[in-house]
Amino acid sequence: MHHELLVMLLADSRLPVAGHTQSGTVEAALAHGLTTHDVPAYLQTRLRSVTLVEAGTAVVARHVTRAGGRPDDVDRAWAARTPSPALRQASRGQGRALKHLAGKLWPEALVPLVGLAAPSRATVLGTVAGHLGLGPGSLARLIGYDDVQTVCSAVLKLAPLDPAVASGWVAAALPEVAALADQVADLTVPDRIPAVGCPQIEVWAEAHAVTSRRLFRA
Repeated sequence: MHHELLVMLLADSRLPVAGHTQSGTVEAALAHGLTTHDVPAYLQTRLRSVTLVEAGTAVVARHVTRAGGRPDDVDRAWAARTPSPALRQASRGQGRALKHLAGKLWPEALVPLVGLAAPSRATVLGTVAGHLGLGPGSLARLIGYDDVQTVCSAVLKLAPLDPAVASGWVAAALPEVAALADQVADLTVPDRIPAVGCPQIEVWAEAHAVTSRRLFRA
């Protein structure tokens, strides 16, 4: 299969890897004062913080596993850069779902993950991408685009909105996605994974984790 077609497959919102259970924390943000007019700025903030860390993690996991190594140190580096327990739990839940999917389609891709308990989505995706031969730039763009789509799809379910507006948000965010990919595509070691946090998103994620009224898991 052509590599770009694989990217399209992995970015498909219909893929059963728990993306439909996630809002990219925007559900909590909207519940705590964010408006739909703020969503483009919210997307930019995520791409420069939470998503940047995830993309860097995936790119390094790809490099390490393609070189015959194990991504244990990569996953620990991701955890150290993700201080919110809620964000770590959400990512590990997605990683579990992605492992299940990969086990059905490409079971040999999971060999480097054997013995690694509850790896993050980024670590699993990077490992699978390395096995499939996806380039680091394509992998990083996939993660950025998927994050933007997750947030925008969630907003459509949470607020009355013309779908064309959400599509416009996605299109407007594409230069930021490309910039993210350029920033992390050359990373090869865990120590170089960006360490950029966003305390407000982390606070929202923690509040969302304990609410009893929510549409999305995270």
